[in-house]
Amino acid sequence: MNDTMTLAERADALEHRMMRELDAIIVKSRLFNLADGDMSIPNGPALLAQNPGKHMLMGDDPRLPKMPERPTLMDFFKHRFGPANHLLQSARHAVRAGMEERAGMEEKVVLACLVHDIGVIGFIRADHGYWGAQMVAPYVDEEVAWAIRAHQALRFYADESVGYEYPQSYIKNFGADYRPDPYIEEEYKRARAHKWYMTARMITVHDIYSFEPDVVVHLEDFTDIIGRNFKQPKEGLGWDSSPSAHMWRTLIRPTRYL
Repeated sequence: MNDTMTLAERADALEHRMMRELDAIIVKSRLFNLADGDMSIPNGPALLAQNPGKHMLMGDDPRLPKMPERPTLMDFFKHRFGPANHLLQSARHAVRAGMEERAGMEEKVVLACLVHDIGVIGFIRADHGYWGAQMVAPYVDEEVAWAIRAHQALRFYADESVGYEYPQSYIKNFGADYRPDPYIEEEYKRARAHKWYMTARMITVHDIYSFEPDVVVHLEDFTDIIGRNFKQPKEGLGWDSSPSAHMWRTLIRPTRYL
């Protein structure tokens, strides 16, 4: 590999070499390229001409872990969402908080904490609360999906009544002068007046304490909670006919040509 190439060029060269070794042509979606500041659109006919005898990938990507025939939420955690320690810690924190209060945290709050950031670790960072809520909406209580969506805005606003402060990490990540976009401000106002406000707020509370690198939590600890609160389709996530099935299919086969 040429030593004068930039890091991005070296990565592209390695990627092209790996693709040549595969039986199918793998093309990145436009969104992948935009994340690299690349406005180009893959030229299908040119790629076919450059790779005689090969076709565009229309199935599983052989570079990724094989998904089961009827994948469950736990399968996605194992094969697409990992590492997911932050989400596992968040759910664990919710369980422990309920034990300390001797009232028991509602299982739907624990589930909401467990899946609140699947948009980040499995799909896309921007507006991840909206994406994550849409992904799980057909399979969870309406309150859970609403809370996941609302946490997108609530995390930027303190609530002293439950001990939630604006995260110091946000000051470090975004700068002291950062202010959320107007649509987030409006979403916060609506959420603040909503009957399920505190459910969404609990996501942010348990979120902020769940970044401990030395704490290890096992997904299997939440098997029963998932079983009781997540409506697993018999066809498998992605292969049912729900309004969000296409999103799960995209995670199963993220490089399918069409």
